[in-house]
Amino acid sequence: MPAQSFSAAGATVLILFLKVQTSVPAPLNGSKWTYGGDDGEKAWPKSFPSCGGMFQSPIDFHSDILQYDSTLSSLVLEGYNISSNEEFSLTNNGHSVKLELPANMYIKGLGPKYRATEIHLHWGNQNNPHGSEHTVEGKHFAAELHIVHYNSDKYPDISTAKDKSEGLAVLAVLIEIGSFNPSFDKIFSHLQDVKYKDQKVKIPSFNIQDLLPPNLDEYYRYQGSLTTPPCFPTVLWTVFRNPVQISQEQLLALETALYCTHIDDPSPLEMINNFRRVQKFDERLVRVSFHQEQDFSYAGLSMGVILSVAIAGVLGVSVILALSIWLLRRKKSSKKEENKGVIYKPAVKKEADINP
Repeated sequence: MPAQSFSAAGATVLILFLKVQTSVPAPLNGSKWTYGGDDGEKAWPKSFPSCGGMFQSPIDFHSDILQYDSTLSSLVLEGYNISSNEEFSLTNNGHSVKLELPANMYIKGLGPKYRATEIHLHWGNQNNPHGSEHTVEGKHFAAELHIVHYNSDKYPDISTAKDKSEGLAVLAVLIEIGSFNPSFDKIFSHLQDVKYKDQKVKIPSFNIQDLLPPNLDEYYRYQGSLTTPPCFPTVLWTVFRNPVQISQEQLLALETALYCTHIDDPSPLEMINNFRRVQKFDERLVRVSFHQEQDFSYAGLSMGVILSVAIAGVLGVSVILALSIWLLRRKKSSKKEENKGVIYKPAVKKEADINP
């Protein structure tokens, strides 16, 4: 079925789904949810109906659902380079660390103009540092960063937009372990100041675009949902294809610095594994702005295995070639030996021929 048909069908179903959802009483603001335990993911739909509905995120990007779309254009980021004279608010909201963004940050190139409101992160734990929400061919990354925007052309604020069609747009950055990242450290160096729930601190501003990969032209695009309750299916996702790197020490700081509980809580709870599991992708397509290439490492083959297979192949061809040459030479040698054993005798004329 063509991508256009999927998009049209998906949009129709989404509109109907949202109309149904608005008839369901919204949960109280005090509804409790966590990533594990009794109030974990399996329990979310009880208090937040959308979490058990369609168009849920995150998802796994695998070749069967990817389709190249030449119409996907480059993103235009406006106001991301914040003046160093300004300040950001960094908060521990009990589920993640959140950076509140100023009002003059926008994405253009998505149709409507989307205004940025916050940045937050998702991660695993120090024993299992695979905390990204989206995956590629089943592969988890170390962590994931989200920049949340709302449709400022249609709605006055994010609270109004979050449960509306075309309400939200999120930029997602996959994070892997590698070299030290000075831009991410402008957040991580202040984690100790927001160690417990509801703690907040002002930090110096910086260029938010430095948190993104250099190449913004390659990305996955699909219609999905918030990955936390209330899970409204109103998010246009842009997940960048190329990950960014942070150091092992930086990741460890993120995995060990924060708590989900207040400072005076007698049972402190570490803020770890704050990522939602991959959701079912209901016969939709993910549009991609790049031509997909086969990546054997995502298919479970390490470079060592690939190199071993290549070397074995070369050796195999070499052995066959050497054997063929040896057989050819042996065949020629055998013919020479046969020729050596042949005795040539001069022809003897018959007497009749001599005396006619």
